[in-house]
Amino acid sequence: MNATLHHFTAADGIRLAWHELGEGRPVVLIHGLFSDAFTNWLRYGHAAAIAARGFRVIMPDLRAHGQSGKPHDPACYPPDILADDGLALLAQLGLKDYDLGGYSLGARTSVRMVARGAAPGKLVIGGMGLTGLHSTGRRSEHFRKILTGLGTHERGSPEWMAEAFLKTTKGDPQALLPLLDSFVDTPEAAIARIAMPTLVVSGEEDEDNGSPQALADLLPNGEYAAVPGGHMSAVIKPELGQAIADFLAR
Repeated sequence: MNATLHHFTAADGIRLAWHELGEGRPVVLIHGLFSDAFTNWLRYGHAAAIAARGFRVIMPDLRAHGQSGKPHDPACYPPDILADDGLALLAQLGLKDYDLGGYSLGARTSVRMVARGAAPGKLVIGGMGLTGLHSTGRRSEHFRKILTGLGTHERGSPEWMAEAFLKTTKGDPQALLPLLDSFVDTPEAAIARIAMPTLVVSGEEDEDNGSPQALADLLPNGEYAAVPGGHMSAVIKPELGQAIADFLAR
C-alpha cells in the first residue's frame, strides 16, 4: 500500500501538498517542525498501522516543509497561518465527519484548528504538553536559536541534534525562520473547552513542551498515553502509531 501525493492552492497562492494512505474514516495527521508527512507518519509505519484499522489517513506537508511551498517572504507567514492552511484543507476535501491530530507543531496546529471551529470526532495531541500550547514563545526562541546559529551548535546538544534532523529532511532555514513568528498561544480556558475525546500521547521522557499529563487533566475528555522515548525518538518507535490507531479505532 503506497501513499498518494496531492496538491491544492491556499488562498494566498501558496501550493500545499498532502499525502493519503488507506480507505475508510478520514483522519488528518499533521507533522512536526523541521519534519514532513513522510518522515513523521509514513517512514516508520504509523500511517500504515492506522490505515490497517480502516482509516483514510490524510497527511499534509505544512507550508515551509516537505512537498509544500517554501516561500521566504515573511508576509507569507501571518499569525496562525498553519491553522488557516489546515482549515483550508478540510474545506478542500469537504470533510465533515473526520478525526484530527498531530505531533509537536502538528499537535499545536490541530489544537489551533479546533479553537477556531474545527469539529473532529476525536483529537490526537502528540508530543505536546500544556505549556507548549499556551506559551509558544519559549519553543519559538529555541528554534530561532537553532536556525540562526547553524553550524555553531555543540555536538550532541539538543540544538545540534535538531540541526542534524533538519539536514535529513532537507529543510529550508529561510522559510522556517519567518514561520516561527506565526505561532499563536491558546489560552488554558480555550483548551479546557475542547470537549471531544482526546488522546495526549507523548514519549515517557518528553517534557520539551511541558507536561502532557497536565494537558490531559485539563481536557474534559482527555487521556494520556506514554510511549517509549523522548521528543525526537518517540516518533521512530511503533508504539506511537499503535497508540494512535488503538485510540481512533475504539
